[in-house]
Amino acid sequence: MKNYAVVTASYWGFTITDGALRMLVLLHFHALGYQPLDLAFLFLLYEAMGIVTNFFGGWIGARFGLRSTLFAGLSIQIVALLILAGLPEGLTLALSAAYVMAAQALSGVAKDLTKMSSKSAVKLVVPDTGQGLLFKWVAMLTGSKNALKGVGFFVGGYLLYRIGFSGAIVAMASALAVILVASALYLKAGLGKAKSKIRGKDLFSKSREVNLLSAARIFLFASRDVWFVVGVPVFLAEVVGWNFDEIGSFMALWVIGYGIVQAFVPKLLRRTKSSASAATAAKHWGLILALSPALIAFGVSDYGSQIFVQAFGVFDAATFLVRGLILFGVLFAINSALHSYLIVAYSDVDKVSLNVGFYYMANAVGRLAGTLLSGLVYQYYGLVVCLLVSSVMVALAVLFTMPLGGRSVRTE
Repeated sequence: MKNYAVVTASYWGFTITDGALRMLVLLHFHALGYQPLDLAFLFLLYEAMGIVTNFFGGWIGARFGLRSTLFAGLSIQIVALLILAGLPEGLTLALSAAYVMAAQALSGVAKDLTKMSSKSAVKLVVPDTGQGLLFKWVAMLTGSKNALKGVGFFVGGYLLYRIGFSGAIVAMASALAVILVASALYLKAGLGKAKSKIRGKDLFSKSREVNLLSAARIFLFASRDVWFVVGVPVFLAEVVGWNFDEIGSFMALWVIGYGIVQAFVPKLLRRTKSSASAATAAKHWGLILALSPALIAFGVSDYGSQIFVQAFGVFDAATFLVRGLILFGVLFAINSALHSYLIVAYSDVDKVSLNVGFYYMANAVGRLAGTLLSGLVYQYYGLVVCLLVSSVMVALAVLFTMPLGGRSVRTE
């Protein structure tokens, strides 16, 4: 329990800086004149490296223990931040974008090593007794992480305003250095190290449930990032006229609220206490989630706005968008919590980091696709199409959850 507490505390500290960094990069380079698609490209290697890192990180964690993956994640993030802080002045748009993408690639590696370490540790200390205890712990960890990432958005916006881009980056690197030293002092070796021999084929040999859930995860997170990463922030700035503080505050509050809801999902779904009941709930809540972005898209569109004006007399599309995204956040939190529990429930204790790494590799694929689509679709088709694509992505995620049932550990 002490080891798990150290891993989790380190993950929380890392998460705040990770959220702050995303907001810093987005707002700083938007102010420099980057177009939506340019902004999306800044985050592409961040997401792409998550695919590689999760694929091999699970094997590394099972082979050498979660202590090594946690320390590596924190150290790499410090290096990435220092590289960003040293961004040379006077570079062309293409060169500065390449420089930032390289630093973001390192940050992506760091994030997924740290996340995999913490998520895997839950399985090692909490038994799945069928009474919902594991579901509660997974939801609490995941929800608190997302809430703290929202806090990081606030921190990023505040630091950018107070001490500028380079100063904010150096401050975050210093904070992570303190966390790294504290982790080295208190975390013991051996946590998460598999007792049986880990072979190369274990990277690919997964149960049917893990494969289906990983495929669903791709589309679930693509459905969020297709509007979240670029579309909505730029729309609020260019069309609605919000300033950076307002945009950063809204995005931060959205993520914090999403994290809080996620942490309380086990209380909201009291009858969900096993992998079988969670799989059923994921199908039902996924169908509801699929409808929400389509409804938001209708309200934001010119045709939908006219219909609402005729029906209610007064209609503010921006207010409708904000409220709709809040509803999406609640529904998305429920679905994400169910998926996060299921991947842990479907995994054996001895090789949990392998399955968690594989699952979050799929998560990174979805985020990569959503990030690219967010800039591409918004720049050429606008926010309404971003939201419609989101609805289609959720529907595809639900299709992959349909065959899921109770826990099975057989491999194929």
